[in-house]
Amino acid sequence: MTLPSVSVAIRAVLETADPATKVKRARAAARGWRRGDFAAADGSAMPDRPARPAEPELRAPNQMPRRGKGSLHGRIALLHALAHIEFVAIDLAFDMAGRFGAGFAPDFTTDWLAVGADEAMHFALVDRRLRVLGSRYGALPAHDGLWEAAIETAADPLARLAIVPMVLEARGLDVTPAMIARADAAGDSATAAILRRILSDEIRHVAMGTKWFESGCTALGIAPQKYWKNLLSRHFRGELKPPFNDSARQAAGLTRDYYQALAPA
Repeated sequence: MTLPSVSVAIRAVLETADPATKVKRARAAARGWRRGDFAAADGSAMPDRPARPAEPELRAPNQMPRRGKGSLHGRIALLHALAHIEFVAIDLAFDMAGRFGAGFAPDFTTDWLAVGADEAMHFALVDRRLRVLGSRYGALPAHDGLWEAAIETAADPLARLAIVPMVLEARGLDVTPAMIARADAAGDSATAAILRRILSDEIRHVAMGTKWFESGCTALGIAPQKYWKNLLSRHFRGELKPPFNDSARQAAGLTRDYYQALAPA
């Protein structure tokens, strides 16, 4: 019997708008790949944009309302923003595997489907916490900046690795400890526990991005740190903002010689 390509399952995740169904399909696709239910990625086209639910309303980043700090409303707004990040991160990971997996060893697909399953679990945890606090995913607006990075790097796997896990996810390593401290200070131990789980998993995700980026650079005979900076200058419009969580970045293999010289004085 000929096995279906995992690309079919990946596309099904990307084309699913309903959050609960996307979570189920993402985790099922990762399990099926681990069990050997699918053949390798076949390089077939992935959608330019994944399906999105009717809510949340998507706005430009500069049109997002400010979040108050300390209040319940502020914590809900923060969790909603995090839920959206994790929801988009499901698609980023599956698109990584589907768009670029055919050009790498099968372990590339294994790694990014595992990341996608983690992001689905993170989304489910945060959405459940929102509901306990009297809200839900989709109740507030969100922005689509993360997927803009995917569009910018759609033609180049090394650019995608450089920008998404090694910049955007690495930023999560920097800011999450302060979020944990604020949740603890507010007596919200349940939210703090979710954030600690996410932080632990994101170190592993950044490590996967760094590993595959360095592997790709080695195959091309180019210096990873120098090429990473070159890709940032071409594909990343923002700036790297300190303070950096150097210990978490180091644990992920993202050493200071990558990013320290690029931070503003």
